[in-house]
Parts: sequence; C-alpha cells; structure tokens
Amino acid sequence: MDSQVHYLPLTPGFFSILVLLFAGLIILIQLRILRYAYMRLGVGPGAALLLLFGSLIGSYFNIPITVLPGSPVRSDEIIDFFGMRYVVPLVTAWPGTVLAVNVGGAVIPAIMSTYLVVRYQLWLRATLATAAIAFVIHSMATPVPGVGIAVPVFVPVVATAILAFVLSREYAPPLAYIGGSMGTLIGADLLNLDKIGSLGAPVASIGGAGTFDGIFLTGILAVLLAGIASPSRPRPAW
Repeated sequence: MDSQVHYLPLTPGFFSILVLLFAGLIILIQLRILRYAYMRLGVGPGAALLLLFGSLIGSYFNIPITVLPGSPVRSDEIIDFFGMRYVVPLVTAWPGTVLAVNVGGAVIPAIMSTYLVVRYQLWLRATLATAAIAFVIHSMATPVPGVGIAVPVFVPVVATAILAFVLSREYAPPLAYIGGSMGTLIGADLLNLDKIGSLGAPVASIGGAGTFDGIFLTGILAVLLAGIASPSRPRPAW
C-alpha cells in the first residue's frame, strides 16, 4: 500500500505545464528579470528555485497519517474540475481513504511560511492574511468524489496578491506566500476533513490533488505580483 500512496496529483499533461513554467522561471531568473521579485521575498534566486523545485518533486510524495472509513474508494480515474484534470491513483486491496500530507504542497510551504513569519516577525499580519484567505477558499472549496477537496486554481493567486498588498506594502511578498499557501491548506483541506471520508478517494492528500496547483502557482505568481508592487525589500527582524 505504501507504494500506491505516492503519485502525481495532476495528469502528466497538466503537470508538464507546471514543469515548463518552472523551466521558464529558471531562464527569467538567469536573465535577472525575476530576481527583483524573489529578493523581495527575502530569499535569493537559488533558494527560490530550490523551493519551487522541491515543491514540484515533493508533490509526488504523500506521508500517510491515518485511514478513514467510508464509502468504497474509486480507482484509476481522471477527474475534471474547473479546467484541471486530477489523478485518482490505481489501488488494490485498499482499506479506505488514506489521509496523508503532501510533501510538496503542504510540508515545504509550511516550513517556508514559518521561516518567513519568524524572520520578519509577521505574527499578526500573517494570521490575518491566512484567516482571510482561508475564509475565501473555504467558501469556494468543492468536494470532488475520488479526489478530495478542490478549489479553482487561480483563486488563491489573485486573492493573496491583493490581500497581502492591502495589509502591508513593505511585507507584501512574504505575506502573499504565507497567506496563499497556509490559507489554502486550512480553508480547503483542514476545514473539510469531515467530508473527506465520504468522497471515495483512495488517498486524501492535504496539499495534494485539488490544491497543489493553486499552492504552487501562489508561490510563483502571488509573490511576483506583490513583489512588483512592494516599494522596497522587506527588512528582516534579525
């Protein structure tokens, strides 16, 4: 069962789009076009690429937490939702819905968000950004049979860029990343844990299928949008 828990959250075609987008970022950063935005986030271009590369590779890996009893699970399907195509993995002899945490869509963003909060001492503003985005995402999150909880892919991107800019021009980039990633995880996945067992998903991955694409794009686009609007590089608290 352990080997079947790990799978790409999107179909190869859509996942390839994210890979191509990442490759384009490498070129733009090497040309120093996006260096401005990532320096606003408080990390260098190399660290930013490592962060995004780790998210892409980590999206394949899920850390099982528990098994939720529920309806018979679906297997080996492709589910369409808001223009995206999510993968329901092929499973055999499955005990129920395995609740897991996705490395690329939950673990890495959580570590990075914690680092940004501590570095810039954004405890109150980060809490406000996360709570507001969680409210927006929760209102739009949709239970999808076989997949889990899904949200429209560009909602976290647009909402976090606007909200982070409103909360703080100076710290808009880190607030965009924190609010977008943590708000999506809380609003879409954690606040809907009670619905997951009835969806027939073989693996319900927090930060995985249904939310990974939005979280990954938030890491790219929301930070870029907020970084362009921010007047100067944020000053670390230490």
